[in-house]
Amino acid sequence: MVGALLPRLVGLTAVARRSASVTERNIATLRSSYWVVLISGFLEPLLYLLSIGVGVGALIGELPLPDGSTVPYAAFVAPAMLAASAMSGALAETTFNFFAKMKFMKLYDGVLATPVRPFEIALGELGWAMARGVLYSAAFLGVMVAMELTTPTRALAAFPAAVLIGFAFGALGMAASTYMRSWQDFDLVGFVQFTLFLFSGTFVPAEAYPAVLRWLVEVTPLYRAVDLTRGITTGSGDWSLLLDVLYLLGVLVLGLVVAGRRMGRLLYR
Repeated sequence: MVGALLPRLVGLTAVARRSASVTERNIATLRSSYWVVLISGFLEPLLYLLSIGVGVGALIGELPLPDGSTVPYAAFVAPAMLAASAMSGALAETTFNFFAKMKFMKLYDGVLATPVRPFEIALGELGWAMARGVLYSAAFLGVMVAMELTTPTRALAAFPAAVLIGFAFGALGMAASTYMRSWQDFDLVGFVQFTLFLFSGTFVPAEAYPAVLRWLVEVTPLYRAVDLTRGITTGSGDWSLLLDVLYLLGVLVLGLVVAGRRMGRLLYR
């Protein structure tokens, strides 16, 4: 059995090493101005939280959760902003930046001259995207704890969930980018992203929508992400959160498989 497993373990180690080399390349080319981009990406959900969660929340009061408990409106909105922040950070790297490297810079054409394969490029780029998503998630959870919108223990439990959300949307964005033909196609990406942001249970419970629209909302990936983070940070979650985790894992696997295959076709032709 050891003889059968050893080649597979060696192969997985080689895949991880080659994928990490792609991530290391991105780190090596990082510029000091990149921190401005990082800060601006973190400030957007924070401003939404302060303006709508706190400002409008002063007029709304408390909202009910699925378990029957109630929370201040800011505590209802905050986990949704956490999920949206993880989504935005991952998508920013795996859509525009990834597309530029593949289509215009022709960076991956040179990478394929090495032992690195298309699927490993996808893994490496996803790892790099998650470096940004992890920073957003950690910083935003710190803000939530400081504002007493969740407890430190729940924030620690929500952190792996936020990382999973970033991975899932990063893989999804990378797969979508392989179908993009020009920069104009990214207008659709922005439209879909903003629509998800507005209609994924971020500012109102899904139960507030008509039955048909509610069903559409609840099958979107951002809604599952919001449901997961809200259940953890408010302590209202139950076994159904496992469905959210499985859903996001499915999105992650599907996105990576599609991105790897599409990159193979585009780069080897």
